[in-house]
Amino acid sequence: MAASDRAKKIHALVQEMKLEHILAAPQDVDSIKIENCVGFTKVPLGIAGPLRVSGTGVDGTLYAPLATQEATLVASCSRGCKALSVAGVRFEVLSQGMSRAPVFIFDSPEGAVLFARGLPEILDEFGQWAASTGRFVRLQSTKIHILGSQVHLHCNFHCGAAAGQNMVTKAVNHACHQLLNSYGSKYGIKDWFVDGQMSSDKKPSWGNVKTARGVEVMAWGSLDNEKSVEILGCTTERLYQFLTTITNAGIRNGQFGSNANTANVLAAMFIATGQDAASLGEASWSQLTPEYNQVTKVLTLSLYFPSLPVATIGGGTGNATQKEALRILHCDGAEHKEKLAGLVASFALALEISTVAAISNGTFSDSHMRLARGEIIPKL
Repeated sequence: MAASDRAKKIHALVQEMKLEHILAAPQDVDSIKIENCVGFTKVPLGIAGPLRVSGTGVDGTLYAPLATQEATLVASCSRGCKALSVAGVRFEVLSQGMSRAPVFIFDSPEGAVLFARGLPEILDEFGQWAASTGRFVRLQSTKIHILGSQVHLHCNFHCGAAAGQNMVTKAVNHACHQLLNSYGSKYGIKDWFVDGQMSSDKKPSWGNVKTARGVEVMAWGSLDNEKSVEILGCTTERLYQFLTTITNAGIRNGQFGSNANTANVLAAMFIATGQDAASLGEASWSQLTPEYNQVTKVLTLSLYFPSLPVATIGGGTGNATQKEALRILHCDGAEHKEKLAGLVASFALALEISTVAAISNGTFSDSHMRLARGEIIPKL
């Protein structure tokens, strides 16, 4: 069945179902770059903040759009913002990149080894071939892996303001074709694939902890004991004790990363701002590090993300509502990719401290029952 005929059939089907809220007018979906688009699924969006934050491209007070179905999330994040805004949150971008890892196949392990030894002399050309596919794609680093009769070439690219998944796929595809044309016979390359899983595309992996697949960023802030008791309802010492507890438990449980619930803010901000939600696979690893001063009773929390695949151009960032969400963050524009990553990390840190406080002071369950279900919780 032709694509146009299939689209007509699908539109007729949804019309027959008398859908009232999903369907959109043709002019509203014409520019959407997915197949068989008939409309939109609306997700509730709340505004969290304000948060006083400084970092790449920002030094002031901002709010965050959170697209979520979870009651308490916006309120808790806002409470964390209030607590951290006393001293302010700072973030720093440490690196950025987007990976693709083509694999080349040979008749024997010997052939793979010979190619791997010759590859360093080819990589300059490979980078030039890749760069010829676009204005912003630039090869930053490579890592060669030999697996039996195969050679995997992990390539890490700089992609400007785009997240870059499609950009690097195009670049690697072209560069591999050029490599085969120029060196395929010399090294006996029998087959190849544009990616052989070494890039961990949309999957958590230690590889994406060691090398950024997205933006590598860290956010941190401090809280004194008086404000902690006033705003969060518990002492900084108790917060530190609980954070030590969950860190140790996470190690015993084999937890991937160390945090309270950073994925909540990541998912909400990704959906709100038009990021690829499946990239939460890479983004889900984060490390929350508490440092407590026994003398001053100041608790400092830093939150590290090795791979936040975000963008301010391309994909869903161009849709009307997502553009407005980016505008709320003052991130609408090609130059704000690193700023967006820093703000995601900063608001995630705000939720972390509030969630930890809710569990530490015994209000975690009550707040969920009250805000999610409207239950009146009796005082014991």
